[in-house]
Amino acid sequence: MVVACHCLDCQRRSGSPFGEVAYYPDSAVVLAGEAREFTRATDAGNRFTSGFCPICGSTLYVRASKYPDMVGITVGSFADPAFPPPARSVYERSRHPWLRLAEAIPVHPRGRDS
Repeated sequence: MVVACHCLDCQRRSGSPFGEVAYYPDSAVVLAGEAREFTRATDAGNRFTSGFCPICGSTLYVRASKYPDMVGITVGSFADPAFPPPARSVYERSRHPWLRLAEAIPVHPRGRDS
């Protein structure tokens, strides 16, 4: 499940107009090496944790308390321009107006449930 998020927190986290994360079951991912984590509250009352490299500062993974058995790997970490497009786009209400995604991608004003 690949998700593009335009919330202001993901914009700040990624340093770009949106964040894009590919979510996998915990059992399919091995995280190795040192990471530092930052946890913030979401507007739905959940927690969102970003794991980043203490050397270069790149965000490498995320964990959403809403999905405790999943880990999200930041798509930029794959460095693959052929990576699959997002399955949905969330927080469209704060999307930069000049940014356009493919029309076939479902959009949500806030989270997936909006």
